[in-house]
Amino acid sequence: MKRVFFVALIAMVSCKSNTSSNTNSNQLPVSLISNPHTADGVDTVAAARKPIMSFADTLHDFGNINENEKVSYDFAFKNTGPTPLIISGAMGSCGCTVADYPHDPIAPGAGGVMKVTFSSVNKSGHQEKSVSVHTNSLRGLHMLYIKGDIVKKEGN
Repeated sequence: MKRVFFVALIAMVSCKSNTSSNTNSNQLPVSLISNPHTADGVDTVAAARKPIMSFADTLHDFGNINENEKVSYDFAFKNTGPTPLIISGAMGSCGCTVADYPHDPIAPGAGGVMKVTFSSVNKSGHQEKSVSVHTNSLRGLHMLYIKGDIVKKEGN
């Protein structure tokens, strides 16, 4: 009898927490995120409504970089799709590469900048790094690349 009461109590508490309305104003509307992929293939109507993230370039060569120096490059992009573009995250291939990106939705026709910073501390020789950009675009994952050669300072 105690077990049945306990299970019923858990069910009531979990149902009550699921029925509460979500009034968090920091969350984006669900209508901005949709998945056009179904068990039957791709929903072409939903796919046509997805944002499109278009970069001016996806590779930057810094050339020579002084050791222990931080260098940055701004990758310009534009939302060429019909709905707002949301960047949910951007991660460098290692801790020495960091991306700063817009956290607000990018309106159709609008653009933005993804600033990628590379730190050459404790690095030497030729370096190639990447940044994975996760979005709600049809493509979903976009890749950016940077490279350069670390030059030792005179006298070291």
